[in-house]
Amino acid sequence: MITLNHRDTRTGGSNRRTGAGARNLLLRFASAVVLAPIVLAAAYAGGWYFLVLCGLGAGAIVWEWTRLVTGHSDPRILVPGFVALLAALACVGGNAPVAAASAIALGAVLAGVCAALGPMSELTNKYRGLWAAGGVVYAGVAFLGPALLRGGNDLGFSAFLFLAATVWMTDICAYLVGRAVGGPLLWPQVSPHKTWAGVIGGLAGGVAGGTLVAYAGGTGSLAVVGVIALLLSALAQAGDLFESAIKRHFGAKDASQLIPGHGGLMDRLDGFLVAAAAALVIGILHHGAYAPARGLLVW
Repeated sequence: MITLNHRDTRTGGSNRRTGAGARNLLLRFASAVVLAPIVLAAAYAGGWYFLVLCGLGAGAIVWEWTRLVTGHSDPRILVPGFVALLAALACVGGNAPVAAASAIALGAVLAGVCAALGPMSELTNKYRGLWAAGGVVYAGVAFLGPALLRGGNDLGFSAFLFLAATVWMTDICAYLVGRAVGGPLLWPQVSPHKTWAGVIGGLAGGVAGGTLVAYAGGTGSLAVVGVIALLLSALAQAGDLFESAIKRHFGAKDASQLIPGHGGLMDRLDGFLVAAAAALVIGILHHGAYAPARGLLVW
């Protein structure tokens, strides 16, 4: 009788987990249906519409980071972080990308110094300034990558679509292939559900998504663009692991609960912001700081 009850308990727990998983998947889908058109519409419009959206997202990320590493909304990080992001937004709007990056760097230094001067028991004292500065840098990268890549030129929207398709298809295919195939885990100490099969599926999906967008837009060599999509897909998955490692370090499951089914913006944009930063660097190295979209796509 005891054995029977034990089995019933396990079955009930499994059913509850399955039901919770289905509800979470439905929430994720509903959130994506609502948010994706808003992001794409703002990216298509460009200009201040897109800059403000990127700024709001980066502001939410620095807030989430601060709460994650300190346990509360610490003004010693938030104030210099918000001011730096606002300054960077104004600089990008004024076509001054170097000044925007400088504003983020200055904000990170100020946040680190302010955090180091006062008590912050939630952080390891030795590294509290670095954690504070890192939050401003992380949010700044989340803003500068898509904002500068979209820019105001004719290829800005195409570059954003290429980036978005690569990252979104990476996420979707990694999730679907990982669940369907299973197999050995990628890094169970950091992410208990990600598998090597999911990684490979994500890479294939990212290359397919990015290449299809480039083909539809008629820009550049598909072979080169495919290699770039592969790199961005790999970096997006690395960014996902990086954020998971930070959350595990601080004992958190999600960065926040801003997005139903997804957690916070850090949880949703972890891979995207790393891939966007890499895409921006590639574009700048190839075609200069004032035409990164052309540098990313035209080869």
